Amino acid sequence: MSEDLSREEIRRKISMLTEQRGLENNSVKYSFQIKGELEESIIEEISQLKNEPEWMLRLRKKAFEWYKKLPTPNWLLGVEELTIDELTHYLKPDVNLAKSWEELPENIRKMYEVLNIPEVEARALSGLSLHLESDTIYLKTKKALEEKGVIMIPMEEAVKKYPDIVKSYFSKVFPFTEHKFIALHYALWSSGVFVYVPKNVKIRQPIEAFFVISQALEGQYEHTLIVLDENSYIEFIEGCSAPMYKTYSFHDGAVEIYAHKNSHIKFTTLQNWSENVINFNNKRAIAEEGAEVDWLEGSVGSKVTYVYPSTILKGDNSKTTIYTITLSKGNKIKDAGAKVIMNGKNTAAKIVNKSISADGGINIYRGLIRINKGAINSRATSSCESLILDEKSKAYTYPHNQVLEDTAFVNHEAKTGKINEDQLFYLESRGLRENEAKSIIVLGYLENVLVNLPFEMASVLNSVIQLEFSSIGGKG
Repeated sequence: MSEDLSREEIRRKISMLTEQRGLENNSVKYSFQIKGELEESIIEEISQLKNEPEWMLRLRKKAFEWYKKLPTPNWLLGVEELTIDELTHYLKPDVNLAKSWEELPENIRKMYEVLNIPEVEARALSGLSLHLESDTIYLKTKKALEEKGVIMIPMEEAVKKYPDIVKSYFSKVFPFTEHKFIALHYALWSSGVFVYVPKNVKIRQPIEAFFVISQALEGQYEHTLIVLDENSYIEFIEGCSAPMYKTYSFHDGAVEIYAHKNSHIKFTTLQNWSENVINFNNKRAIAEEGAEVDWLEGSVGSKVTYVYPSTILKGDNSKTTIYTITLSKGNKIKDAGAKVIMNGKNTAAKIVNKSISADGGINIYRGLIRINKGAINSRATSSCESLILDEKSKAYTYPHNQVLEDTAFVNHEAKTGKINEDQLFYLESRGLRENEAKSIIVLGYLENVLVNLPFEMASVLNSVIQLEFSSIGGKG
């Protein structure tokens, strides 16, 4: 494909490519949908469809009340077209929950095969959950996972099978009172996965949840709840994808993690929505004594993204690391960062943010480190690096540190740089095109983060970044 093609020509060719991948809009049939002006009756209808207990309906209604009265943050950019009342709030694919690939309709199976999901599941995962629109359509765990007592089921099923556990954590880690879009999430949530890891159980093969939006003007509100009992370990990966549309879709998901004493979780996200998805993702963990929470947020796709993985270090000697990688290329905005609240003694936090801005892209980092009184001898370090590839692109950094404990230590480093013209010239002189040279420079810039990724995710992120700098641009 020539690099001289107009943007419209490129879009047309990408749409053709998308159809060839089996992701065309009409490839999926639906049995039910709810759309229109958002009213309490819609909340009740969603709850009724899921046959929910009364306590969950009450929670949804309370969240809806908060959604109506909370203001829209005045610092949001790039969401002017978002109109909640014109979205489809619930969209059910015409397919039952499958536990094998053969049970899925051929057109849906083909969609995931194009994304290499079955191959990755067979080779690298101990459990996989697939979410299409507003429903979980596939969930399978390997026998070893079940033998160790790990529970991995759709979130709706957990509400009915394990109400006491769900009541103890759902909306307790990330309350719906905190901002308008998390309140909206709790009012409309659908699909997602519940994972419980028993005491002393350590699972080394990752679990993955993969989310697909295949319709325009759709709202997706999936919820992931992970509870780790004492001295347990798990790795969780979430990925996402969507084809291109003429208009936007909206993702407003949430992740809640509760890590009990001495447990450890690595949570990795590779966000690769197409460039007309407006993406809000609300993520928070609570770590008890000696527990460890590691986040890695890889944000490549979407039109605009707001995401700030957060950890509350509640217990003594707990710790967290938060790596955030954002790529904003073209007319995109990434507003991302990390938040850590430190309450326990001898707690430790490490935040690493790396952003790449190209072709007019905008990256914004917002970070919060709060060390409360009594968090004796706690330490936090944060570093923000921004790589700007041309004069049109921008990067902004807003770190905010609140230290209320005299014995605590906080260190912050920030660095903004432009592409090294000597490196670019050298690579081009060796026969590489400009975009190919830029992708190599970007991957070199991310090298110290990529080595900490699970191998599968590092390979995918590597491929996605190269695709973004190819002549056609990357798409979910």
